[in-house]
Amino acid sequence: MGKLTVTIVCDVSGRDINGTSIAAQNLIDGLKRDGHNVRVLCCDETRRGEDGYYVCPRRSFGIFNGYVRHVGITLAKPDMTVVRAALDGADIAHCMLPFALSKATVRIAREMGIPVTAGFHCQAENFTSHFHLMNSRIARRLTYKYFYKKFYKDVACVHYPSQLIRDIFEGATEPTNGRVISNGVDEKFYPAAVSADDGRFIIFCSGRYSREKRQDLLIKAVGRSKYKDRIRLILAGKGALDKKYKRMVRRRGLTGVTMRFFDRDEMADALRGASLYVHTASAELEGIAVLEAVGSGLPILVSDSDNAAPRLLARDERNLFSAKSAKDLSRKIDYWIEHPKELAECAEYYSTNGAPKKDECIKQLEEMLINVSGAGAE
Repeated sequence: MGKLTVTIVCDVSGRDINGTSIAAQNLIDGLKRDGHNVRVLCCDETRRGEDGYYVCPRRSFGIFNGYVRHVGITLAKPDMTVVRAALDGADIAHCMLPFALSKATVRIAREMGIPVTAGFHCQAENFTSHFHLMNSRIARRLTYKYFYKKFYKDVACVHYPSQLIRDIFEGATEPTNGRVISNGVDEKFYPAAVSADDGRFIIFCSGRYSREKRQDLLIKAVGRSKYKDRIRLILAGKGALDKKYKRMVRRRGLTGVTMRFFDRDEMADALRGASLYVHTASAELEGIAVLEAVGSGLPILVSDSDNAAPRLLARDERNLFSAKSAKDLSRKIDYWIEHPKELAECAEYYSTNGAPKKDECIKQLEEMLINVSGAGAE
């Protein structure tokens, strides 16, 4: 295989702040490890002056800047001089998101004769939830049509992290030249989970504190549980709903609740000590945090929402709860607490079946980039 000069375009800045940032960094690291020349086009000011990084300014949202910072997302504003410099001499560009910096990259790359691929890392609900339209099929369909018209129809190949999101997107738009490749799980998450032996039942849940992630369901469910005084709840994340969730915890008299951001090593350690991983999101492209739990051999309990890919990982109905129903979620949590033998069998099942490994998935993405660039024909 030929070695490429690849420009990775990251509209969202930051390191390990969300699944897309983690996926981008994994791809960057994997390509470099295999000897490719990698350039990164982003708005991460901490990278300015670092070799291989091309930094654009951050986009201003005027009076909404405070809200955007509270959500935890920083978006890039294209600087055409910087974009051209990042693309000059590149064999291919790969965009992580369908936003302004990636759109500008597609336009300029076309002028320069450089092929562009793109990942699909943003669901419609990530937008519509902020306008209280998360459950609107019309809003979801219009969002996907916009993504397609303004971005995805102009790229050479689309990387879908799951078949579910490919089916949803193409069902709302048109067929694409795409590849379904998981983002994969880092091997640090693969040692088998070891539950705490202090009598407490530790529930772990990871995700941005936002409407579509639905951590409110889990707080309500634990509050209803017969065993709420025995449960230790860990909500790993941060986001706009932080204060709301803390108020919910206080009103329900829940003790032993941890709410904070976990880095990757902390995540791996916490999963190894947990009893059950619960994922409440009603919309999820792939659910890398769920895959990490599965990789750790941890039993999972996930929403049965049609727009959430983790439901496909459920072993049986005991690993699913009815979306939007805190009552059903509480009932399922109590079941697992009351049936430790079945919980251990479920852990063994996930430990045996595991999840796709990150390095194998990066290799598939590398092959996609080589083939689209034409280097595979050398």
